[in-house]
Amino acid sequence: MATQIFLNLPVKDLNRSVAFFTKLGYTFNPQFTDEKATCMIISDTIFVMLLTVPFFQTFTKKEIADAHKAIECSIALSADSKEAVDEMVDKAVAAGATIPNPATDHGFMYQHSFEDLDGHHWELVWMNPNGVPEHQG
Repeated sequence: MATQIFLNLPVKDLNRSVAFFTKLGYTFNPQFTDEKATCMIISDTIFVMLLTVPFFQTFTKKEIADAHKAIECSIALSADSKEAVDEMVDKAVAAGATIPNPATDHGFMYQHSFEDLDGHHWELVWMNPNGVPEHQG
């Protein structure tokens, strides 16, 4: 079996977050959904557990960062094209996301990002398989 990843994110309003990510085209696994959490399906091996802040807090004694004020991670997902990157960012903005930085085009790589309703940083990246520069030793 391939390794799966379950990214856990605290959210202030679960229903609002589900509505936001639904507008981006994501679906949710009802087996892992209740009033405290849901499992957003990114792919066959990538899942995002959206957990209410009080439920998330049960997994740690550390303070939960306010993603509007601090960043702990950047969630980066690949896309099939530059257009797919921009399409997802446009959907996110239409659903209420903010843009922290303009898109960047390095020729071999194109990236753009958004911050979701809870301030989590999402990066969309397209890599040109024929344009990756050779590593200089």
